[in-house]
Amino acid sequence: MEKIKQIIKDTIKEAVFDDREKLTITVEPKDLHPLLKKLHGNNELPFDYLVYLIGMDWGEKLGVIYLLSSSKDPSKELIVKTGTSDRENPLLYSITDLYETAHFNEREVFAMYGIRFINNPDMRRFLLNDDWVGFPMRKDYDANPELNPVSIISREMIDTAPRIMETADGLKEEIVNIFEPDDYIINIGPQHPSTHGVMHFRTALDGEIVKKIDVHSGYIHRGIEKLCEGMTYPQTLHFTDRLDYLSANINRHALCMCVEKAGGIEVPERAQYIRTIMDELNRISSHLLAWSAQTNDLGATTAFIYGMREREHILDIFDKTCGGRLIINQNVIGGVMFDIYNDFQKDVKAFIPYMREKLKEYDRFFSHNVIALGRMVGIGKLQTADAISYAVTGPAGRASSWSCDVRKHQPYALYDKVDFKEIIRNEGDSYARYMNRLDEIEESLKIIEQLIDNIPEGDHCAKTKAIIKLPEGEYFQGVEAGKGLFGVYIESRGDKTPYRMKFRSPSMALVSVMPLICKNEKISDFIGIGGSMDYVIPDIDR
Repeated sequence: MEKIKQIIKDTIKEAVFDDREKLTITVEPKDLHPLLKKLHGNNELPFDYLVYLIGMDWGEKLGVIYLLSSSKDPSKELIVKTGTSDRENPLLYSITDLYETAHFNEREVFAMYGIRFINNPDMRRFLLNDDWVGFPMRKDYDANPELNPVSIISREMIDTAPRIMETADGLKEEIVNIFEPDDYIINIGPQHPSTHGVMHFRTALDGEIVKKIDVHSGYIHRGIEKLCEGMTYPQTLHFTDRLDYLSANINRHALCMCVEKAGGIEVPERAQYIRTIMDELNRISSHLLAWSAQTNDLGATTAFIYGMREREHILDIFDKTCGGRLIINQNVIGGVMFDIYNDFQKDVKAFIPYMREKLKEYDRFFSHNVIALGRMVGIGKLQTADAISYAVTGPAGRASSWSCDVRKHQPYALYDKVDFKEIIRNEGDSYARYMNRLDEIEESLKIIEQLIDNIPEGDHCAKTKAIIKLPEGEYFQGVEAGKGLFGVYIESRGDKTPYRMKFRSPSMALVSVMPLICKNEKISDFIGIGGSMDYVIPDIDR
């Protein structure tokens, strides 16, 4: 990273360095884009992967934190910060031309903090209505419900977008049309089975071919990140289960590890075994539902029933372990809430050969079905460079030949002690994403198989203080959830509540790339493509 430091110094002489857990650089707004462009284009180690884009209210400044990594080596990370003291008309420069994933994230920052981004082609609010009064994530936000009353009246769709563009004559504010005047537009949503939640795709068609998609979200937005600012760290745990509820255990694991790392809490070895096994069972459960839903979207109801049948075995193990089947609340700060039950190992070991036989069955009756192949092979292709630019991680990113498994590149829990393959394909289509999940189920079974007979005796949870206060500082933690990288950011000011808590949603990236991979495809393939991406909407509507 010394070479990277030198590149930064040569590019921006006024950059301020802070050697924390991760190399941190603070720059003026005018210097942000030139610096990120230089880092993005560095041949030896390109920082071409935008992991986090975090809006902040530091009191004296409004700003953004960027966590950057490299597609060549995702273990290498650095942080860039910038901000403005203008709270009345805060402006920063967009980086959408470098990182496509920044588009929706910048719009979210605008909705929550009021920061507008110069050169972002669409500066509508994301997750909130355009007429929302105030910016909820600001520390001085007026939460009076009379300012934003709940309404069940349908709103008229406005197909225009404001933007601020930099020109030779200075900044130009303008309103642009989202669609062409003669476009034929249909509404997919705001409710559809393939979205696994409430999402709205405004879709322009040329006959039966998709020309353009405009994404609308926020129908079930809950303001979870704002709520976290008024809660203790143990209280915030419950929210993670309700983001991607299909990766509830893994998500909570991330938050627990972030707090444990910040607080210097050592997790007992027995708890590490239980956590890793439960995470992999959770991954299998998530992939089974993704497989089931995708087959159902393609018309295979029998396959859907079979997948749900297998998933039921895992849910029974969850139920007997901790009394929950979906939102299981198993991980707590310091370890796990409940020790394993007497027959846990027996039940898990029985499931492994059972599931392997079912994978063979899936392969025989659906994976090579001529109709299924016709709906998936060559459909919804995502190129490697686009997967990286849109920050599409998980099975979908690895189906586009991008090695991005957090368990491999930044091992946590016991993943550095087990042998498993990172499943990578090169085709980048719906079928590659479909097959990746089935193959990852086998790898999860291998991981569980290596651990299940070796669970050590001892405590299942460390003793922690009744009130947990984290030292001042910034803390990041990522995990490999069912749909990709789920990340947690905490800024602590030394209190029992976080100053800022940010969740990095894998589904945000999966949805953001839909307009790209659906373009020029048939509208009849839209649902199948969406099923292959496997996004869950509550993961976005945080």
